[in-house]
Amino acid sequence: MQSDREPPRTRRRLHSKPTWYLPTAPAVDAAGAAGGTYTAFRLAGEAHAVWYAVVVAAAWVLVRASRSRYAWRNMGGSGNAHSTPRDWLILVGLLTVLKAATGEDSPFPLVLAGLVGCLPVTAAWQEMTLRHLLARRRAGRSISRALVIGEAVAVDGLLNHLARRTDHEFVAVGVCPIGDDNPNPVAPVTGRLDKQTPPRPSDDSATVLAAARRLQVDLVLVVPGPGMDGERLRRLSWAVHGDGRPLVVVPGLTEVAQRRVSVSSVAGLTMLHVVPPVRRGAALLLKNVTDRIGAALLLMLLAPVFAAVAIAVRLDSPGTILHVQIRAGQGGRHFSLAKFRTMVANAEQMRPELAGTNEQDGLMFKIRHDPRITRVGRVLRRYSLDELPQLFNVLQGHMSLVGPRPPLPDEVAKYNEVELRRLSVKPGLTGLWQVSGRSDLSWDETVALDLRYVDNWSPSVDFGILRRTLRAVVEGNGAY
Repeated sequence: MQSDREPPRTRRRLHSKPTWYLPTAPAVDAAGAAGGTYTAFRLAGEAHAVWYAVVVAAAWVLVRASRSRYAWRNMGGSGNAHSTPRDWLILVGLLTVLKAATGEDSPFPLVLAGLVGCLPVTAAWQEMTLRHLLARRRAGRSISRALVIGEAVAVDGLLNHLARRTDHEFVAVGVCPIGDDNPNPVAPVTGRLDKQTPPRPSDDSATVLAAARRLQVDLVLVVPGPGMDGERLRRLSWAVHGDGRPLVVVPGLTEVAQRRVSVSSVAGLTMLHVVPPVRRGAALLLKNVTDRIGAALLLMLLAPVFAAVAIAVRLDSPGTILHVQIRAGQGGRHFSLAKFRTMVANAEQMRPELAGTNEQDGLMFKIRHDPRITRVGRVLRRYSLDELPQLFNVLQGHMSLVGPRPPLPDEVAKYNEVELRRLSVKPGLTGLWQVSGRSDLSWDETVALDLRYVDNWSPSVDFGILRRTLRAVVEGNGAY
């Protein structure tokens, strides 16, 4: 008969991340930094290009390591991608100080040209490991088996939330509800705790540890509530930690980025501090400047594409080249948005006839095989070329390069208080909606993605979305 006290180290390796993540990450970072620096200095005719490459590679790995980017818990996670631009700025500052201290006289623009190579290589590696880890988790690998403890209603909420997503490591294999109520049968009930705090800590720990050992769980998830106060949780943690398992407390916050949360201890109480979303300051100024400059550069670079698309639209079907609509921007303010026309000229008049064929479950109107779309229009939508004129809206300040989808005024008129929060920031040319499936997403998923962006925006988040936009455009998923 198998002992209940089987130690954690005998659990299946199925639950751990691939071991090659850890040594490969600094090696890739070093190679990207060294390769870019060597190329830049070699092309400039510098005699010591190899030494420059070695110094930059070592500095980049040092910066990343000091910021815990190689910590095992961060391997394959999405948080590293958002932090890469900040790490790069630290690298620039570090090398600037080193350059001044040593009296090294290479031109600073040349140094910057070499450092640029760090970003795409590191970003590509992070994207690859993230997608690899997500694929493993969807296949039931690289997961953490969890025992969930809490009152039935709270446990239901947690399990339902986890079940809707596949981008996390937790799989609930058992539940220990507090009280007599039974949670929904997503995971089996493997024990039950009294509603009231027991007089002896062992009354809780015996039930929890027996279930944890029998199921060979990797950790214990606790949802606090009236039946699980701070003192009871503290005593339970003694037993769980003594058995060699981590204990994770779920505070109930949703869609709050880790960087917005800090922990402090006040009078023996552990407190979570949640900072407000970024709405002003240098970061927002940087976003506005980047938007204007980026839009201006893209308009110049894509001028031939604009001309080719305009000719194709004109030759394909009668009507105007541009389709202009009124959209709602930040704060609900209206502005005129232009797109290359992808539908027949009388598309708006035909919409009432097609109302019954809407394939969206919310306020947006979308039909996968919309009969109003022209032949050229399907190609433009497939590769998002119809959106290019919105660069003029970005240049005028009505929109941003990254942000939520700009809604129609009649959609906004039906928004509830939660959905209105989407208008707290400027709408964007691209955003989480565009890189996460676009029209294939439900209305609730669309709102959730937009609110995640509104609440957790940062320059690094924008950088990550812009990086993913190219792949989303090429693949064309959900574009119709």
